[in-house]
Amino acid sequence: MAGKLYIVPTPVGNLQDMTPRAVEVLNSADLILAEDTRTSSVLMRHFGITTPMRSHHKFNEHDTVTPIVEMLLAGHTIAQVSDAGTPGISDPGFLLSRECRRRGITVETLPGATAFVPALVNSGLPCERFTFEGFLPIKKGRATRLATLSAETRTMVFYESPTRVVKTLEQLAEVMGDEREASVCREISKVHDTTVHGTLRSLAEFFTATPARGEIVIVVAGAPEGERRHTDKYARFKQHNNQTDTNDETH
Repeated sequence: MAGKLYIVPTPVGNLQDMTPRAVEVLNSADLILAEDTRTSSVLMRHFGITTPMRSHHKFNEHDTVTPIVEMLLAGHTIAQVSDAGTPGISDPGFLLSRECRRRGITVETLPGATAFVPALVNSGLPCERFTFEGFLPIKKGRATRLATLSAETRTMVFYESPTRVVKTLEQLAEVMGDEREASVCREISKVHDTTVHGTLRSLAEFFTATPARGEIVIVVAGAPEGERRHTDKYARFKQHNNQTDTNDETH
């Protein structure tokens, strides 16, 4: 009889956010898959969990999925954790879960911590309908994605690193307008948990003057219904042609 894969959320900051059931599952599993065993070992020691751990992260998951599935088919119970939050949400987890579904292996995801939910609620922006974007592309496809999102009417949620938060806020302001409402939440559930509200432009200025630290979640208001901002990739070319035509007429 096949075993079972548990997807186990872990705290994004405060260790007291760990649920008793999560501790129970990790204790009873035959193996824990950890994004970084060094990071997860701190959590395991805190709760007295001695279950063996193995690395399973975005750089090796294509190679490790098959042997893990074979263990599950052999009847083992395996739990997967990420460094913080729920595996699969901008963290490894999807590939293994998908393969388990394909092979008829039961997957059970425990409810628990994830960073974007408290950030979304703290923002004060509408959250009955929203889109979670995770991390924007760093280079290829970034401009296209931003242009597409400029017309999104739902509240948008982004993850970002502290080193790129100002650049991202500035780019969002360029395509969505300086006055678009937004919030930046950092260090969720930790000692320095902070949410800063404002417009995209004012937030970019704030974090230019006050560099951000820790994990960052950006929440941006959706475009008003009917508003359709777009980036014309030929605008510069058209402007050049108009200037040329004007110069021709003056000569």
